[in-house]
Amino acid sequence: MSNKYAALFEDEDDIFGGTPVSKYWDIANQTLDEVVKDEFDMLLSRMAAMEVMLSEQHDYEDLDAVVDSFTFQNQDKVVEIKKSIYMDLAGKLVYRQGD
Repeated sequence: MSNKYAALFEDEDDIFGGTPVSKYWDIANQTLDEVVKDEFDMLLSRMAAMEVMLSEQHDYEDLDAVVDSFTFQNQDKVVEIKKSIYMDLAGKLVYRQGD
């Protein structure tokens, strides 16, 4: 695994406790609602941009099927990137909480 959070996934029951998903939600539940909502809005903006980019290569009505097919064919990669995204989002929440 080459992403920046690889060491955290060697043992999901490490000293940090839990999975990337549970770690994110533990942090999100202890963070100010305004910060969580703002980060969620930024995530949706990024997702919208990715949909626009993808729609340039595929028919917009077929995007769900294209994404589902890609996910099925690349399950391991998608799972690892999803873990990395959860950890990145958790890090952003921790950083913003200190502001």
